[in-house]
Amino acid sequence: MIRVGIVGAAGRMGKTLVAEVAEAEGMELVSACEHGDHPAIGADAGALAGVAALDVKLGVGLASIFADGAPDAVIDFTSPQSTVALAALCAEKNVALIIGTTGLDQGQSAAISEAARSTPIVWAPNMSVGVNVLLGLVKDAARQLGDGSYDIEVIEAHHKHKKDAPSGTAMRLVEVLAENTISDETLEQRLQHGREGLAPRRAKEIGVHAVRGGDIVGDHTVMFCTEGERVELSHRASSRRTFSRGAVRAVRWLEGKDAGLYDMQDVLGLKGR
Repeated sequence: MIRVGIVGAAGRMGKTLVAEVAEAEGMELVSACEHGDHPAIGADAGALAGVAALDVKLGVGLASIFADGAPDAVIDFTSPQSTVALAALCAEKNVALIIGTTGLDQGQSAAISEAARSTPIVWAPNMSVGVNVLLGLVKDAARQLGDGSYDIEVIEAHHKHKKDAPSGTAMRLVEVLAENTISDETLEQRLQHGREGLAPRRAKEIGVHAVRGGDIVGDHTVMFCTEGERVELSHRASSRRTFSRGAVRAVRWLEGKDAGLYDMQDVLGLKGR
């Protein structure tokens, strides 16, 4: 039985993760936490998630995840600051960590990499199987259409509560595009975030556009546009369960793995294809 802890277990994604772990064969939720002033502190994590009571009370702060004995793995889709602190704790206690948090800056990313020297970590901006297949399709398309004759645009849409923009998935798509298209410019020089005014489109730039509204779970589209035709590659998530299923898959995959920093391409066996 794989023992799992979940950080941010009373949030939208946290509840989805609790339900996923509760239903997963060979997996047991043993701890869950929220920040100290959350009104649900002390409530049963399973009941909060709309599944049967799990006899796991919502604890206060990151330390409570380890209060009753360390879990085998912890899942975190919260905030950059919380994720960095959690990574240090997991490294100290040699507990596997699955990170779906986005919006980390360079220093925070380096802290995750440092923690992965001591414990196995899967860190991915998007744990959907479909999105990770999309990354491969975009790579192939970029190699065929990336000579500068096609204009490239990335459009993403999420719910109104999402804090970071563009999304981590959109920026990973941008990285794949930049790595597999021809240009003398750096990625930073090629990026164009939105458009306003009379500035014409530059050759070989990569446009990125973020939409925020309503309850959109997550949409991503890459467009390759030229005279007479347009190629579009898209993924649309209609349920957060697509991310929680990927996270549970990552928990299983990490079992017995050596310390190191992995991503969903590793989990799905897509790396190098």
